[in-house]
Formats: sequence, C-alpha cells, structure tokens
Amino acid sequence: MATQTWFITGSSRGFGRSLATAALEAGDRVVATARKPEQLADLVERFGDRILALALDVTDAAAAATALDAARDRFGRVDVIVNNAGYANLAPVETAPEDDFRRQFETNFWGVYNVSKAALPLLRAQGGGTVVQFSSIGGRVGGSAGLGSYQAAKFAIDGLTRVLATETAPFGVRYLVVEPSGFATDWAGASMTVHDVPPEYEATVGAFHGRARAAGMSAGDPDRAAEILVRVVRRDHLPTHLPLGGTAARMALDHARRQTAEAEAWQAVSISADFGAEYPVELPADTEENGRRAA
Repeated sequence: MATQTWFITGSSRGFGRSLATAALEAGDRVVATARKPEQLADLVERFGDRILALALDVTDAAAAATALDAARDRFGRVDVIVNNAGYANLAPVETAPEDDFRRQFETNFWGVYNVSKAALPLLRAQGGGTVVQFSSIGGRVGGSAGLGSYQAAKFAIDGLTRVLATETAPFGVRYLVVEPSGFATDWAGASMTVHDVPPEYEATVGAFHGRARAAGMSAGDPDRAAEILVRVVRRDHLPTHLPLGGTAARMALDHARRQTAEAEAWQAVSISADFGAEYPVELPADTEENGRRAA
C-alpha cells in the first residue's frame, strides 16, 4: 500500500506518541500535534522530514484548521486523522467543580468536533480518508463512577461519528471508533486530577479510583495497540468500533448480550405504544433481569 500521511492529536505521550512512532516505523509520514511540540524533538531527530511537529490546542477551532492546512502544505494530503487528545479527572457528578467538568468536555468532545470538522473540506477535496476517533470502552458501556464528564464526552463522540459516517460516506471518508480498556499510559496517573471524594461516594467513586490506580487497569500495551491500528487502517473494510484490550472485548460482548436481552424482554411493550398496536400488554416479570431495582 502507498505511504500514508497521518495527523495525530495528543502526540507527546500515551497512545498518541505510540501511534506516531508506529506509523513512522511503518514508513508513513506523520503530522504530530501537541500542546508542547518540543516534547517530540526526539522523533523529529530520528525520522527527519517524515514528521512535522506542530503546536495545537484542540479546543481552538481556528488553530485546528491552521494545523491541517500546514499538514496539507507540507505533505500534499492527509490520509488518516486521529483524534486522540483527551484526559479525565475524577470526582462525583454531585460535587465535581463545574468549571473542571466543562473544561474536560471542551477537550474530550469539542476538541474532536473541531478537528473532525476542520478536516472535512480537505478529505472531500482529496477524495476521502480515514478518521480514527479515540473513545473508551466506557464510551460504549458507561457507568464508571467518577468519570461523568469524560464518559459523557465519549458517548457524544460516538453519536457524532455515527452521523458523520452517514453524511460523508459519498465522499469516501471512513471512520473507526477505538475503545480501549486499561492501558499502561499515564491516563490514571499524572494526567488525572482526583478531586475530593465525599464519604457518601467512597463505595462507588472511591472504589473506582482504587481500581484505576491498580496495576490491573494497565494490562494493555500501547505500543502493541498502535501497531494494530497501523495495520487496521490499511484494510479496505474497517470495523465501525474496535475494542482494544481483553477487558474491553469482554465488556463489549457482555454489554451487547444484556442490551439484546433487555430489548427482547420489553419488545411487546415497546410496540404497544404505536397507534393500532395491541394495547395494553402485560409488562415483563418484575425481576432484576428485566430492569434495575428502584432505590
């Protein structure tokens, strides 16, 4: 396959850095963006003119457009857009500082929106490309106590991407939503601010925080994940979503089974809401399998 040009946000560490390195080692070109592009100096020294390091704050829509223009001017086209930049802070929704909740959402959702939107004119003009959206297995399953802003943004990314995939299919634009579980990055380390957890939330938010800091949450190898993605995007046919990590795979399958079982259990009730349908119908048995217990 021909050499590809990648545009990767959040390239200074974690998944972004691993992916930039893997793409370069595969012989591709990379536009690596970060708030502090000087942190990419070693990659520039190693790979020379096949990498362009740019400063980018993804919450700045104009800066996103400027960076993509610079990528096109340097390499002629951009084949793969990777929205990787993001972070999570931990606090209960009830007590989380609202300004922090909003700032997370600005990066984790609006940053993806800004880069995706700015990329569309370029992708249409060149006849297509691939957009890789980094989500989380929590963006499919949800329910991680303490991550209200982060997981809300990941669900929003999935919704946005589904619409984009429909709207831009005639232009040859493809999308892949990546859903990792725990990987050996600093996501739950230096990148995460942990706000005060009130005693009332110790059993939920506090317990999740303990697990997030444990070694078991870092079973995934980001370098392997990056190499997998470099191989996957070269395929003619992409999955719409790709869980990464054993925990992610298990959670995705379990969630799908539970969703299917619930939809089937309530199907007759759902249909009965239509004009002309049989009504009323008997509700499913009032069991835990058919719904959550009331508080």
